[in-house]
Amino acid sequence: MSGINGWLILDKPLGLGSTDGVTAVKRALRAAGYDASKRGIKVGHGGTLDPLATGVLPIALGAATKLAGRMLDSDKIYDFTIGFGAQTDTLDLEGKVIATSDVRPTRAAVEAVLAQFTGPIDQVPPIYSALKVDGERAYDRARAGEEVVLASRRVTIHALTVTPAKAGAAGLSGEPAAPNVTAPASAGVTEVTLTAHVSKGTYIRSLARDIAIALGTVGHVTMLRRTKAGPFDLSHAISLDKLAEFGQARTLEHNLLPLRAGLDDIPALSLTPDQAGLLRQGRVLVGIAADDGPYFATLDDSPVALVEVQDREVRVVRGFNL
Repeated sequence: MSGINGWLILDKPLGLGSTDGVTAVKRALRAAGYDASKRGIKVGHGGTLDPLATGVLPIALGAATKLAGRMLDSDKIYDFTIGFGAQTDTLDLEGKVIATSDVRPTRAAVEAVLAQFTGPIDQVPPIYSALKVDGERAYDRARAGEEVVLASRRVTIHALTVTPAKAGAAGLSGEPAAPNVTAPASAGVTEVTLTAHVSKGTYIRSLARDIAIALGTVGHVTMLRRTKAGPFDLSHAISLDKLAEFGQARTLEHNLLPLRAGLDDIPALSLTPDQAGLLRQGRVLVGIAADDGPYFATLDDSPVALVEVQDREVRVVRGFNL
């Protein structure tokens, strides 16, 4: 079972929840001859993606589940389409319309307003979100008809640009996303597709709402596709059909991305056998000539631990015990 440690990146289809993605991987494991429930193979996802969104969903297997939390803290990149003229209570196609406007912004106005939403910004999350209010999920309270008030939070929009919809990207209705605006810059548009590179905790639905309001109208998300999560992008992603194929062919283990793939933003730290043994016991290494910061500690090519170096001392953050 030691080989079942790594990452599968799903290209999540429309309508599938993140936990459904985990279930699909467990099903493929069983088809490949592994029983995730009885043989101790842990499976988890590295960041929720709404059922009405598509795209990159990292699935961690085995020791990689210890790194899944880092995916939650990582930057993400999304393509999303704002449909102008109506705002819904969920801020996407699933909800009911709560506000309308006849104003349609020009492409030039859209391009001009994006600077206001680039860099550190404050945003109020959607009331239909998984954030907890007095111990209950905000969306549960909202669905029960309760008034939900959420505090604004500081997030960072690293880049925000007008971008043509990607070929094959599906809208939230399941239909292919419409091409991006091609009207003259002075003409009003009914929708626009944007690409956003955002920090953790950013809600694209809130971003779309606020952009529309800044343009003197209202809007909601009609297409949302995550193209990158941390180090993983669509080039790493496989379909559910391909996942099932790997399971049936019993090649799932050979198609995992390595544990290291989730840590490509930090350097490796090579260990001696004695140093690896000490770290595996939870001991602190001293006198290590390395700059302060996180490292991926290895013995030869075998992962040992995610560590932190400070003042020439190495401490374990996450051990792998492989």
